Amino acid sequence: MNTIITIGRQAGSGGREIGEKLSKHFNIPFFDRELLSRAAKESGFCEEMIQMHDEKPTNSFLYNLVMDTYSFGYNTSTFVDMPISHKVFLAQFDTVKKIADEGPCVIVGRCADYALSDYDNVLRLFIYADDEDRSKRLMDRFKLEEKEAVDLMNKTDKKRASYYNYYSSKKWGHAESYDLCINSSCLGIDGTVKLIIQAVEEFDKK
Repeated sequence: MNTIITIGRQAGSGGREIGEKLSKHFNIPFFDRELLSRAAKESGFCEEMIQMHDEKPTNSFLYNLVMDTYSFGYNTSTFVDMPISHKVFLAQFDTVKKIADEGPCVIVGRCADYALSDYDNVLRLFIYADDEDRSKRLMDRFKLEEKEAVDLMNKTDKKRASYYNYYSSKKWGHAESYDLCINSSCLGIDGTVKLIIQAVEEFDKK
């Protein structure tokens, strides 16, 4: 097993749960919010700062400057002048690469598929689901009324899409941005996990 699995996901689609089950099946590390703690430790940012800017879009005019830093490396003066949101993104970006260099793992969110675009051993997944299943899952998880769950679902997806579209060269949730897009409502969580396991095993033979 040499595959790194990245998971983009709609709110309430079960993406995190699917990732955890894949991690357990293949006995490989799992990173979701765990990635934030590590990024904080390695970058010197406090964890609260990392969490505050986690998967949140920004409207800075320095967008092109930050994109250039990926290609040419960022120098000290450029880094100092960056908005804190960009610094946090770069810290997560670097941490994703370090984690991937350590071996097979599952990484949820954080533009990991884009951060690892130069890696051949990455299977890029996107998990979505029917709205009814998503809202029910959020209602159960956070003890919400249906209206509150739908509102959370829509706001979270909008935030994730803005963040992904802003920092990557791809579109969040669009099939061409991923290797495999799966509706978890179709097979259920466990059925989706089984399907992905089969896909990973085939991918790993390459």
